[in-house]
Amino acid sequence: MFSMNLQDKTRRDVLKLAAAGVFAPSLSGWMPLLAKAAPAGGKGKAKSCILLWMDGGPSHKDTWDLKPESKGAGEFKQIKTAAAGVEISEHLPKIAGIMNHGLVVRGMSSPEGAHARAKYYGHTGFREGQGGVTYPSIGSIVSQEVGKADSPMPNYVAVGGRSFGSGFLGPKHQPLLITDPNSGLQDLKSAVAASQLDNRVGLLEQMDKAFHREYGADSITDHKTTYERAVKLMQSKEAKAFDIASDATKSKYGTGRFAEGVCMARRLVEVGVPFVEVSLGGWDTHQDVFTRVKALSGQVDSAIAALVADLKDKGLLDSTLIVWMGEFGRTPNINSRGANPGRDHFPRAWSLAMFGGGLKGGQVLGKTDKEGASVAERPTSVQDFLATVCELMGIDHTKKNETPSGRPIQIVEKPKPFTKDVI
Repeated sequence: MFSMNLQDKTRRDVLKLAAAGVFAPSLSGWMPLLAKAAPAGGKGKAKSCILLWMDGGPSHKDTWDLKPESKGAGEFKQIKTAAAGVEISEHLPKIAGIMNHGLVVRGMSSPEGAHARAKYYGHTGFREGQGGVTYPSIGSIVSQEVGKADSPMPNYVAVGGRSFGSGFLGPKHQPLLITDPNSGLQDLKSAVAASQLDNRVGLLEQMDKAFHREYGADSITDHKTTYERAVKLMQSKEAKAFDIASDATKSKYGTGRFAEGVCMARRLVEVGVPFVEVSLGGWDTHQDVFTRVKALSGQVDSAIAALVADLKDKGLLDSTLIVWMGEFGRTPNINSRGANPGRDHFPRAWSLAMFGGGLKGGQVLGKTDKEGASVAERPTSVQDFLATVCELMGIDHTKKNETPSGRPIQIVEKPKPFTKDVI
């Protein structure tokens, strides 16, 4: 995390480094001290959220909302689940067994049909470029509103891929990025003895103090809090949560980075991290949709079933909200591209699933028409969904945060939360 040999650096070197941005906040940005969380305005009891992001846009008609009698039904059959009347894809059999803890939202709709814009919208509830503001993601909102300022652990972790960050909330609510969960958080262990580390940190503090006294650079303060939190994390017992190698339950989650990421997410929730996002790419199935969705469903099936079971056994399911979603769905009809047809982007009607978090399990909210092409009952916008996540997390979604220019921005604009229907 910190490899600069400070004893070889003169004041002139420090000035050069500052000018080059070395003392700016870290890329992930989570390390600066967090502002105290505002009092929660919601009534939910969830303390953590695990967002399982299906990058590329999963096909609703081949996962949660099969239409066996429709024109573009596809190859998959639907199966019964542990929730009476709820049927899902045959390639999600383990999830079917824990569906009594889950909620499927089949009436989702979004105005964005391009990947980048839809991902931004799904994470923030705002359209990209709207009002000339960079908006915070739901992970950063959770970090600000319920994160712990004095925790040695980050309040927002993104596993398996870069996620959307803190926007105008600033670097203190950026996610800590874990590219490879099997490798954990690299450079966590100090390469020197504890006494040497303390000496080096002390020397750096002296240099920062003198530099700040003479030049008054805010970046020095940011850098100071950055390395203080890095050192605190290195010395904390909670940091073991990033090491999944010896986890006795790891094999239940399946194989591959997504399975490892979900296992890590559970470990992070156990030590109090309030928001973890785990990504699984490959859902942009313009071609070969059935082969690819079958394989992806297998990864999702084992991981979610193991996650729900482990959280339930540990007494953490009611306090942990699990969300499975992507940026949109896929077309109800199958395209005719080449020998391996697929489904194209479709934001008008799609599905997501939620587990735990105080929800009444075994439910379906909303309904699409017989082709899965439009929402027929209980339409749910992205804002409705995000406001519901806030309520389940005890966050007042009507609260307004100020941009650096002093402009008030409501956490979620004009939503109709559906919590009253499902808790």
